[in-house]
Amino acid sequence: MLIDMQSFYASVEKAKMPQYKNRPLAVAGDPARRSGIILAACPLAKAKGVSTAEPLWQSLQKCPELIIVKPHMQEYIEVSTQIMSIIEEFTDLVEPYSIDELFADFTGSMHLFGNDPIDLAKQIQDKIYNETGVYARAGIGENKIISKLCCDMIAKKAEGGIFHLKKEELHLHIGDKPIRDMWGIGSRMEKHLWKMGIRTIRDLANTPLSKLRSKWGVNGEVIWRVANGLDHSPVTVNTHSTQKDIGNGMTLPRDYTEAWEIEVVILDICTEVCRRARKKGLMGSVVSVSVSGADFDHPTGFHRQVKLSDPTNITVDVCKIAKRIFHQHWDGQPVRRVGVSLSQLSNADTYQLSFFDDQEQKRAIDQVMDDIKDRFGDIAILRASSITAAGQAIDRASKIGGHYK
Repeated sequence: MLIDMQSFYASVEKAKMPQYKNRPLAVAGDPARRSGIILAACPLAKAKGVSTAEPLWQSLQKCPELIIVKPHMQEYIEVSTQIMSIIEEFTDLVEPYSIDELFADFTGSMHLFGNDPIDLAKQIQDKIYNETGVYARAGIGENKIISKLCCDMIAKKAEGGIFHLKKEELHLHIGDKPIRDMWGIGSRMEKHLWKMGIRTIRDLANTPLSKLRSKWGVNGEVIWRVANGLDHSPVTVNTHSTQKDIGNGMTLPRDYTEAWEIEVVILDICTEVCRRARKKGLMGSVVSVSVSGADFDHPTGFHRQVKLSDPTNITVDVCKIAKRIFHQHWDGQPVRRVGVSLSQLSNADTYQLSFFDDQEQKRAIDQVMDDIKDRFGDIAILRASSITAAGQAIDRASKIGGHYK
């Protein structure tokens, strides 16, 4: 099954505020900080035309009576964890796909709950709703791809929110759907497929695999396999346990136009990234920096990376490299978003010593700062630049994933 939570953030808010049960509600960022975007809207709000990712002011024009709630990310994470624990009462094979979606394999435990997948999904749906107030939908299939297609394209629109899609009936139910509706197809790929005369999922499924592979390589085979409901990947509990990089990015509260301001942000981000790396016992051999401009209609910015001679998680060293990348590639245009990441990770237990740089002193300073923050909070000790007008560390300390806890 692919089990998906309906309007997850909005559902969590409504569950704790029953006075809004029959009123349109949306979760949105803070308009005063240029993040007034709809993150989630309940079904009543969607019926009024409110949609995810649109500006808050547009939603209020469509639905003046809309209840606006700021996000509470810590609560959403806790409820997501609670829902995962509920599903684990029915099977030990549960794989998170996102904060509000999970794959679960009931092959080995189905006989314990009546052998009817529809009835089992209903049991899970009822238990999630009774314990969290969140309404779940479930797509059922013989593999992950079919369950995902089933949930997205059928179960979410079906009465009761549950559907069992059998492999032999795949194209009976979704074959005539527009190719854009298929999981994994974006607007750019849709245009390419249309030029090839591929308009529906059935068209894609019937296209010779060799033709798709010659044009897009392995990606061509991936979309062909999705269209045909072919997937041999198991549901595994450790799919996301191997970390490939550690990074952080932030959307700025205003346009940053001066280099020193952006340097402050880079230092704040590097401090957070390196602290997370140290906590996980990891170092990185590649430093990446991304910068996005302020004008979405005329995109500016860059994404560049540098391979280090030796892996590190020392804040000042990573920041030095990140600033160098920034100054080499910044075009002087206003900046709206900055990101820094460490990749090609390795274990931090073993590292290269140097005769020419006191790495141990830097590590000691980082360790002292980590200990103070762990004990007294993220803003118990800060670099002076973080309390300037450009600094973001204090504001970020009250957020998770860029949203308030």
